[in-house]
Amino acid sequence: MKDTLDLLHRLSAHPDSRCWYVAWNAKGTLLASCGGDRAIRIWGKEGESWECKCVLSDGHQRTVRKVAWSPCGNYLASASFDATTSIWKRKDDDFECLTVLEGHENEVKCVAWSPSGNLLATCSRDKTVWVWEVDEEDEYECVSVVNSHTQDVKHVAWHPTMELLASASYDNKVCIHKEEDDDWECRATLEGHTSTVWSVTFDPTGQRLASCSDDRTVKIWKESQPEEGSSSDVSWKCVCTLSGFHGRTVYDVAWCRLTSALATACGDDGVRVFKEDATSDPEQPIFSMSAHVPKAHNQDVNCVAWNPKVAGLLASCSDDGDICLWSYKSED
Repeated sequence: MKDTLDLLHRLSAHPDSRCWYVAWNAKGTLLASCGGDRAIRIWGKEGESWECKCVLSDGHQRTVRKVAWSPCGNYLASASFDATTSIWKRKDDDFECLTVLEGHENEVKCVAWSPSGNLLATCSRDKTVWVWEVDEEDEYECVSVVNSHTQDVKHVAWHPTMELLASASYDNKVCIHKEEDDDWECRATLEGHTSTVWSVTFDPTGQRLASCSDDRTVKIWKESQPEEGSSSDVSWKCVCTLSGFHGRTVYDVAWCRLTSALATACGDDGVRVFKEDATSDPEQPIFSMSAHVPKAHNQDVNCVAWNPKVAGLLASCSDDGDICLWSYKSED
């Protein structure tokens, strides 16, 4: 491994609590974190250091599991174990809670904005995925409840350019959803993992998807067009499995839109970066581990997130309550 992953900063983000998730805004200037302390913190750079700009502590009654920025950067959505999703509107350096979305029966595990910012997806332990529509008056309406999973839904992620939604579940499956006749439905089910799928991420083109699992593997799926004359929808096939690299559950996977590097967060406290062999066959891609920090954190690593504007800037967070900022440099 010639590539390097160097620690730039370690932030005590959610002391005495788990830090569950970190998310960059579209400009890459702010980082939102959330945790078991029911708080959301917004981090920004001051000179060479990163500092907490504000704390949103009154939006939820229980753990905040995920946060997501709207594409325009003016809104932040937070998903909580209290079964609600809060929408925050940015006002200069502060945020106000605009509305609280209710309806899920149990913990909301994830929230994600579509590329247009007009749709919001949430998923829950109640096995459902909800799609919400946002209008110009900041009103949110649930337009579809999708029951494509048989267990707790852990994660939702939108395609980078299209209104296509992927979801990952405790039922070991990934589902791809698309709108059809004003309703959202599952158009493809990706089967191959042998245990809980914790997270999914599209590559920069949206033609491939990476999924990570409790089975300690990462799978790369590629969109394949149906044969001419076929009535079947677009299907996704597994073209590569990364196995033997992770010592425990892989909780998160992130595909860098600038460098196409793939980062993982693992229950063995490690952060890893994988790189694709540029000469390998797209139908049988070869990924190799290019960087690995075995003790990136003192406990399970829950999330990894690439900065959208600064190539190689990676954030990670952990059960130890810390956020780490890393600089990934590739030799080639």
